[in-house]
Amino acid sequence: MAKKVIKVVGAREHNLKNIDIEIPRNKFVVITGISGSGKSSLAFDTIYAEGQRKYVESLSAYARQFLEQMQKPDVEHIEGLPPTIAIEQRKGSSNPRSTVATSTEIYDYCRVLYARAGIPHCWICGREVSGQSASQIIDSILQFPEGTRIQICAPVVRGAKGEHRDVLTMIQREGWTRARIDGVIGEIKNAPALDKNKKHDIYAVIDRLVIKEGIRGRLGDSVESALKIGDGNVTIMKQLPAEARPKDAKADWEDVVYSEKFACVDHPQASLEELSPRLFSFNSPYGACPECHGLGTILEFDPELIVPDTTLSLENGAVSAWRKGGKRMNILYSRMINNFCSDFGISKAIPFEKIPAKIKKILMYGTEPADETKYRCSFEGVIPNLNRRWKNTDSEFVKHRLHSFLSEQPCKKCGGKRLRPEALAVTVAGLSINELCAMSIEKAHDFFMDIKFDKEREVIAAQPLKEIRARLKFMLDSGLGYITLDRASATLSGGEAQRIRLATQVGSGLVGCCYVLDEPTIGLHRRDNDRLIGILRKLTSIGNSVLVVEHDEDVIREADHVIDIGPAAGAHGGELVAQGTLKQIRDCKRSITGNYLSGRSVIELPPKRRKVNMQNCIEVKQASHNNLKKISVKFPLEVFTCVTGVSGSGKSTLVTQILLKSLKKKIYGSRENPGKHKSVTGSTRIDKIIEIDQSPIGRTPRSNPATYTGIFDQIRQIFAKTREAKIRGYKPGRFSFNVKGGRCESCQGHGTKKIEMHFLPDVYVTCEHCKGTRYNPETLQITYKSKNIAEVLDMRIQEALRFFANVPRIHRMLLCLANVGLGYMTLGQASTTLSGGEAQRVKLATELGKPSSGRTLYILDEPTTGLHFADIHKLLDVLGMLVDKGNSVLVIEHNLDVIKMADYIIDLGPEGGDRGGEVVECGTPEKLAKSKNSYTGRYLREYLS
Repeated sequence: MAKKVIKVVGAREHNLKNIDIEIPRNKFVVITGISGSGKSSLAFDTIYAEGQRKYVESLSAYARQFLEQMQKPDVEHIEGLPPTIAIEQRKGSSNPRSTVATSTEIYDYCRVLYARAGIPHCWICGREVSGQSASQIIDSILQFPEGTRIQICAPVVRGAKGEHRDVLTMIQREGWTRARIDGVIGEIKNAPALDKNKKHDIYAVIDRLVIKEGIRGRLGDSVESALKIGDGNVTIMKQLPAEARPKDAKADWEDVVYSEKFACVDHPQASLEELSPRLFSFNSPYGACPECHGLGTILEFDPELIVPDTTLSLENGAVSAWRKGGKRMNILYSRMINNFCSDFGISKAIPFEKIPAKIKKILMYGTEPADETKYRCSFEGVIPNLNRRWKNTDSEFVKHRLHSFLSEQPCKKCGGKRLRPEALAVTVAGLSINELCAMSIEKAHDFFMDIKFDKEREVIAAQPLKEIRARLKFMLDSGLGYITLDRASATLSGGEAQRIRLATQVGSGLVGCCYVLDEPTIGLHRRDNDRLIGILRKLTSIGNSVLVVEHDEDVIREADHVIDIGPAAGAHGGELVAQGTLKQIRDCKRSITGNYLSGRSVIELPPKRRKVNMQNCIEVKQASHNNLKKISVKFPLEVFTCVTGVSGSGKSTLVTQILLKSLKKKIYGSRENPGKHKSVTGSTRIDKIIEIDQSPIGRTPRSNPATYTGIFDQIRQIFAKTREAKIRGYKPGRFSFNVKGGRCESCQGHGTKKIEMHFLPDVYVTCEHCKGTRYNPETLQITYKSKNIAEVLDMRIQEALRFFANVPRIHRMLLCLANVGLGYMTLGQASTTLSGGEAQRVKLATELGKPSSGRTLYILDEPTTGLHFADIHKLLDVLGMLVDKGNSVLVIEHNLDVIKMADYIIDLGPEGGDRGGEVVECGTPEKLAKSKNSYTGRYLREYLS
């Protein structure tokens, strides 16, 4: 009987050294090793890529053109490989319409549930609604003001694709000659041919009337005809009186919908057509709020951006939006300010913050009739003035300048709820679909487990409920219970987005697949690891193989099989160091991972912690953003501080949303508004604030570590100073691959050319002119220490350290890059190929290489992402060096090896979501370890013993 294994033969992708390996199938397998050793090259670039390529190749040529296709990885062959699914570390969708509920399909099932088992209510009075009779509909129409023109229409097609010739023929056969097609009324015989691939709305125009005495009989006949054709629905097009039309109205008519199915007795205009899933979709015109089109927000001029500095007076330019313009406009605005101050009796020399609130409101929004009577003058207002200019201007320059004063505000019509009032008035167990999605996953899970229906609705709701409960349970087990269902996907961290995708996959119930995951524990507290491991075990138990690239000790210890790639990084890695059980890895002395797991190598506790002076601190007072419970927190300076707590406890909200944004506003004048809090004090104690996150260092392959750190400029200057370059008159620009002159013009400095193959994957071939060097032959003839510019860019940082040993400025920056564990990386490695952790360390090294004032605050969010035990050791040394120079380091972290090294810890919790947002404990790691309420302290004890 054949062994159930995935057999990889001759893997040479990136730095892999022709390795052969057998990986057991239907098992939980961890691939580990030093950062840059080749783990991802084996898991993603070889195994996943080959599985994906084989699957796509099995499809038809027509289907292949619509799918992402991969080149064959550099491997001899792989046997026994099932279909592969990669769940990588990447941020959630940037689409503002994507939420946790939509991306997990929970919202789709909720829409079905509300459409089939929901109870409709009147959105005006809240009363449960039922069907209206024709007589009630007629009575309601006759309540319109006398003289109102109306058109009675019957909906026959709503949002359906097709040419609909049969429908138009049917309307004519019934005796009606006019129809409203996609909003345009006309004779049916003149109707244009409809695009069969687009959705259309068609209404039969039954009658046109003017409200007056004696029309009840004719109106009754027309309404009954419309109800018959419209399947119990009728739409009355009602002409708006001139004074009631909004200034920016696109039409003079409004639709009033009536239905025999759902209507309120007291408010017959609050009628609903038959409930359907699309009514609850904010991505559909039938459900989305007509004002914000389902986004929940609209762009409005923001008073805080218009007056960013309230200490300035009006004469000194407090109104920033009226300060930046041409000479003529500035004179005009100055005259307007002078007239305003004169008319409303205030001095233009007093600070804006001291102007009475009533006068401020008039300045911003203009006068109302009562103000005009009181002050005997009128004023347009800054915001109405800006709105008028925004709408009337055709100048892109003016629009761009005004855009800087706009910010996203909750839609006033729907209150940020995204849906029409009709949809929000339908409830299940007393909750609207919006109220349900505002719940955390944990609360939603409890809600759906306890929900009860009557017998009729219970049968209808059974299937949607089953799917919703299963998905919520998987997300709860992934440690995501604190996240709300309506949270935008773009705000999720890479780890959160990955675990949501993982929960979706488990919910799909696929078997016989190979799942490849990239560090699923990122962003997860030690407490939640067991539940995540349980999900991975569930995948293997139903017949899947799970390959996890991971550094977390808990996950490695729980694996069925461990593969250690190394022994070091880059050119010194790419070998199979050890594989097998946990014991076999621990016993292998060549394995750096094994040395740490066995205790032969450890991250030692500091011999002495730095003294914390709580008088020298920055304090955030009464932080109440998101789930924070009006907490006040002191962040000591000139020490190494860790903010800890379970996932969702409020760490990122406190540090990045409040502290960081407040300091940026105070120090740099940033326009970004911080989260809700009373005040931040102590900002004068620092000169600079540096946020080192995991966003890319560049968006194109032209960006690389050499260009980002600035050493490429110095390298180009060195080449320009060589004897041969001077003779030829070459300047530093000659050695840039971004501009004409020295680069290869055949590939424009890319080194490769893309050949589109249409039904086959695009092929990237090495440029035949420059052979991938990016430069033309003349430029490559210039050498420094026998190396040309292309050979220097191909050097690994460790090699470049020796090469530039006599160039202090370059050597210092290279040493910083090596100290953060990036010695394996080449100087010219494209930024698009760097992981989030690598990008963060490039930024850290760049800052480390700059001269420091000793009054800088460094903020890092989970800097151990993607780091091996040995790399964490190096990172801690670097952070220690920053603090020793008189700087302050603030880190959000779950890794206990980092937490135990901190001088001061701020632990938030005790739980995530609504049950978090409080300060559990502050102090040294030893103090935290003694806390009975801290989950972090509980796990920290064993690291301090």
